[in-house]
Amino acid sequence: MKISVIGGGSWGTAISKLLAENGNEVFMWTIEEKVFESMRWNENPYYLPGIKIDNKVISTMDIDESLDNSKIVVLALPAQVMRQVLPDMKSLKDNSIVVNLAKGIEIKTGKLLSDIFREYYGENPYVALSGPTHAEEVARKIPTGIVSAGFDEEACAKVQKIFSNEYFRVYSNTDLKGVEVSGALKNVYAIAAGIVDGIGPWDNTKAALITRALVEFERFGRYFGGRFETFMGLSGIGDLMVTCSSKHSRNRYVGEQIGRGKKVSDILDSMNMIAEGVYTAKAVYDIAKSNNITMPIALKTYQVLYEDLNPEKALKELMHRDLKPEFNFKHK
Repeated sequence: MKISVIGGGSWGTAISKLLAENGNEVFMWTIEEKVFESMRWNENPYYLPGIKIDNKVISTMDIDESLDNSKIVVLALPAQVMRQVLPDMKSLKDNSIVVNLAKGIEIKTGKLLSDIFREYYGENPYVALSGPTHAEEVARKIPTGIVSAGFDEEACAKVQKIFSNEYFRVYSNTDLKGVEVSGALKNVYAIAAGIVDGIGPWDNTKAALITRALVEFERFGRYFGGRFETFMGLSGIGDLMVTCSSKHSRNRYVGEQIGRGKKVSDILDSMNMIAEGVYTAKAVYDIAKSNNITMPIALKTYQVLYEDLNPEKALKELMHRDLKPEFNFKHK
């Protein structure tokens, strides 16, 4: 089967490698000439160094060539870039299943990525593939679990079958909105967890932060119609745990450097990959503020990123909030 992967970053490259190993012909589109050239030698040293790529992965800078007759189209783009690329995908076939790997919320509109996609290609089956999946480990065939989420159960099942193998296990989930919210939010809290690592590292603080982040997941997710069970699953707590703790997490790295006293702009300038949480934090802040959603950790993370709030002061302010029950149980 021919599969198109739109984006040649670390995750796009890792998923291209996986799909090729599963017996598919993969056309990986990239806008970067250096990536295109390096793939002639079956490697992408800029985003996935030290990994050999199957020769069934064909790199191209022609998006139409990539999309031509593709049964599955994988979007491996930064969340804030998606709207720029979608208009160029006019050769997308109506019956092609679109699988989105990006995690984020559009800043300007506050829309989830599935809603942006629907504006352009509403007829195509759409699936979000999300979970605790660092590209570096997937590329090295480390056992990994992930969720295939969408309203079209048949499309989810097909993606589940095509992507699964002995080291990559895919579960299905019909709660698309919950999965998308989880994927976006975990990057914000990974920055917060990284800040704790940079100041400390403090295990007690980080455990409390991750746990209370799940409460904020549920509050924010309810606004979009997400289900509680999803936040307790692979795309929720699973992705949150790995992103808040892994050495591979770009968002945690940004937070750690902030906790050590570095400026956000300097950190981002030094990175060759995007930390989605920096941008998602702004979208989450705007939505939460407009809809009176209580999200103190996300709020403080936003203030550290955009209002130059001192990280240690932010932690103190969180600790000095009014005391309250952990849960509002009703006893008979």
